[in-house]
Amino acid sequence: MRNNKIIYLIIFYLFFSFNYLKANEQFSFDVTKVEISDNGNLFKGLNRGIAKTNNEQLIIIADFFEYNKITNILIAKGNVILEDKVKNYILETNHLTYFKTKEKVLSKDKTKILIESKYNIKSSDLELDRIENIITSNKKSIILDDDYSKYETDILHYSIDKKLFRGSNILISTNINKDNNEKEFYNFEKGIFNLEEKDFIAAETKIHVKKNIFDQSENDPRILGVYSKKQGVVTTVNKAIFTSCKQTGNCPPWSIKAETIKHDQDKKDIIYENPILQVYDFPVFYFPKFSHPDPTVIRRGGFLQPQLNNSNLTGSSLLIPYFHVLSENRDFTFKPSIFDSNIYMYQGEYRQENENSKFIADLGVTKGYQAPGEKRNSIGHLFAKFTSDLKLDDFVSSSLDMSFQKSTKDTFLKVFEPNLINMNQKIKPNANQLKSDVNLYLDNGNFNLNSGFVAYENLNGLSSDRYQYVLPYYNFSRQLYQNTLLNFNFSSSGNNNLKETNKLESTISNNLDINSIDFFSKTGLKSNFQLYFKNLNSVGKNINTLKSSPDVQLYNIVNLETSLPLIKYSDNFSDTITPRMSFRINPADMNDASSSNRTIDANNIFDIDRLALSDFEQGKSLTLGLDYKKESIENINKYFEFKLAGVLRDVDQKNIPTSSSLNQTASNLFGAINYSLSDNIDFGYDFAVDNDFNTLERNSLRLGLSFMDTENNQNKFNTNFSYTETNGKIGDTNIWSNSTTFNFDENNLITFETRRNRKINFTEYYNLVYEYKNDCLVAGIKFNKSFYQDRDLKPKEELLLTITFFPITQYDQKIND
Repeated sequence: MRNNKIIYLIIFYLFFSFNYLKANEQFSFDVTKVEISDNGNLFKGLNRGIAKTNNEQLIIIADFFEYNKITNILIAKGNVILEDKVKNYILETNHLTYFKTKEKVLSKDKTKILIESKYNIKSSDLELDRIENIITSNKKSIILDDDYSKYETDILHYSIDKKLFRGSNILISTNINKDNNEKEFYNFEKGIFNLEEKDFIAAETKIHVKKNIFDQSENDPRILGVYSKKQGVVTTVNKAIFTSCKQTGNCPPWSIKAETIKHDQDKKDIIYENPILQVYDFPVFYFPKFSHPDPTVIRRGGFLQPQLNNSNLTGSSLLIPYFHVLSENRDFTFKPSIFDSNIYMYQGEYRQENENSKFIADLGVTKGYQAPGEKRNSIGHLFAKFTSDLKLDDFVSSSLDMSFQKSTKDTFLKVFEPNLINMNQKIKPNANQLKSDVNLYLDNGNFNLNSGFVAYENLNGLSSDRYQYVLPYYNFSRQLYQNTLLNFNFSSSGNNNLKETNKLESTISNNLDINSIDFFSKTGLKSNFQLYFKNLNSVGKNINTLKSSPDVQLYNIVNLETSLPLIKYSDNFSDTITPRMSFRINPADMNDASSSNRTIDANNIFDIDRLALSDFEQGKSLTLGLDYKKESIENINKYFEFKLAGVLRDVDQKNIPTSSSLNQTASNLFGAINYSLSDNIDFGYDFAVDNDFNTLERNSLRLGLSFMDTENNQNKFNTNFSYTETNGKIGDTNIWSNSTTFNFDENNLITFETRRNRKINFTEYYNLVYEYKNDCLVAGIKFNKSFYQDRDLKPKEELLLTITFFPITQYDQKIND
């Protein structure tokens, strides 16, 4: 009985002491094991538990607690979690000391704090002042926010209430959830940063913009400044330098130095105050003020990249384009050019894009140009194109295209070519011919149809016969039938062609093609046959080869082909020898095409339409050929190939083009050699030998040599040489050309191009270029000499200095004539 009384007294004492602790020290503990010592002044909670302040604003969870009621200090150890319900933050560490009287928390080793579920601070040996709500640490710290930005600092001072942090040697990374090319980096010697507003003020600033912002992964675009600040939507870097060049440890090839560089996020403008363009730290150009849209802008009005040009015909000129947004789907670029020769070019490009259609037009007027022997006059031009997706229900695809091209001077495109270099390629005409047309395209899966009309203007022709009109034309094709043995295909085409003022030609051609599958015999012979029918309807006016009354003709040709592929395999190569034979017969006559210029070679001699005529070649012919090919098993692009072929006839056919030599009982012998087994050599040779085997009527040689610098994986030397000679009935030409490039290293190269007509001992042009280039700058010297002359276009010789600052602009300046 006495022992029971003692137990009750002990329990009463512990209960009274624990509640006394709660009442006086403002803590309550929920632990599984308790130790009390030092006359009740030292409390220990073991085996993990929870400590709460009496108002339950602060909760601490840990494996071990030690609380000294005299000093009012709480120590928590082992997987410590501190949560402030009012300030909305959670702290995690392994060792924490809470000075209750001073309301300060100290952590040892690694510590994490999550604030408002937005800001995650990682540090060590951290101090938390609960009165001032300040977090400090002298150790390297990291702050991660919910906007995928990371702040790294050597010294941390963070205000929980104001969301401000102060630090030194600060590195800020954005887009940390993306690859390295998308990230941006900011370095600051020291500064104060508002994490909520993203404002800051900092010293010694380095801003590294994402690497591929100019579509060049090798670039390192960056801004360096003495100090910087961001207030609202405007970021200002003072005494700043900008460059996009790759970092090498040396001064960049080019940079822009300015008193200030400002970035307005709302207006998306980058503004430079008193900028100076520097090349290797040497000042070359000064602007009082310069601005451009920031790289995030896709469509934005304003001045675009200027361009300096030079020509021996028009002199030096400056192109200053200005882009203007008219609406969400329409914009206009005004492109005036000012010349030092009193010429003024006013050019504009209009673009409109709707849901199912697009329209683009380039129009302008050029004043003051004076061709030799002419007065100064004005030149007008309009080039336009419209495309529309008709989206017709019964068709897989359906579209309508229209274009219009007109210039009031024939040589406009050649004379002002440097000023038109930025013209949209979709509407830029051929320099020798203008074309206006309307085209309809329909495809429903079973047939294809395209139709329309075309008007051509020959800029090299006489004014009386320079125009040609094809009004209308059509092309139709359909597969009629297919089984395991035969394919039946039908096609039809027609046009009404007016040319040279009064020559009218109207034709309709209907074609039925029957093709068999390949049949293989037991001996390996591969055979097939084709049967072609053509119905040609024509009428002509002032055309020597056509009748003036409707003429209906029927043609057909039968073609039988046989070959015997012989293949041999070795460890690395396959060798194939294929004797070929094609027998074709056309019992009908053909129109006289003896004067037509047609080229036959070993690559097209077996084509059924090898003469590219409206009818079939007449008579009987036997085409014989032999193909040999040695091919790498691992790489089909490495091979050696030799072809030899010729045509035999029973009688001469005078209506077949003479230039083809197929009109004779024995044609020329045609051959071709292609060598591509080596990484360093690409060789091709085509030839045609007269049937007497005494005259080479065509020699065509192609040779390419290249050598790699394997250590730097760079093409060190590359040259391409071509030579073509024709004689006899094939033609009368002798032309060779060469293009050579030599890379001294990854930054320096020299190129040379030339073309010469040896028949008339005339060199058309020389182009010699020395070029230095890296990721952000290309500089070179160009020597151009051309001997071409076309009315007011005269032969010229120029020496040009070219500099391109990527991605800013290009500068070409003629040194002398």
